[in-house]
Amino acid sequence: MDAVVPDPDASYEAAAAAPPVDEHGRAVISEQLGRPARGAPAVVHRCGFGLPTVVRVDPRLEDGTPFPTTFWLACPVLRSRVGTLEADHAMVGLNERLQEDADLAAEYAASHERYRRFRAQLGPVVPGDPGVGGMPNHIKCLHVHAAHHLATGDNPIGAWTVEHATPAPCPAPCVTEADIGTEDDRG
Repeated sequence: MDAVVPDPDASYEAAAAAPPVDEHGRAVISEQLGRPARGAPAVVHRCGFGLPTVVRVDPRLEDGTPFPTTFWLACPVLRSRVGTLEADHAMVGLNERLQEDADLAAEYAASHERYRRFRAQLGPVVPGDPGVGGMPNHIKCLHVHAAHHLATGDNPIGAWTVEHATPAPCPAPCVTEADIGTEDDRG
């Protein structure tokens, strides 16, 4: 099963409307990430099994620490496939395209501005109001761009990344109730 499919209705508005997950949802995300979920995560894209693919995180963690990356890939299969693109040095060619293609560079920079405005709506501005994943001038993390695109449909580098990282075949859910030790409904 190709578990990751872009949502044609993805938007900043839909991403903003997603409520923070409950404790069960946090446990699912933590299991997917292999570490505790942070920053009041909200699921903004789900896979074919109904599990989180992308989560939105507030710009400050619970303790006030700045956290500039708003969208995170939770799906282990997609993270691995994007990691393969990075290991194959896809960013080199993409950075060259940014330098050579004025339209792509302008679209990427405009996407960055919308990302920053969206992040500012979620909470206090992160010091220096930084870009993420190299935005707006270069590309250094395809995971961030893929997550941004799946969450909002608004990142040309993320669109390229998702296109080249999918299909993301997944034979079964990556997290089961046995993995997290509960029988509650998914959050």
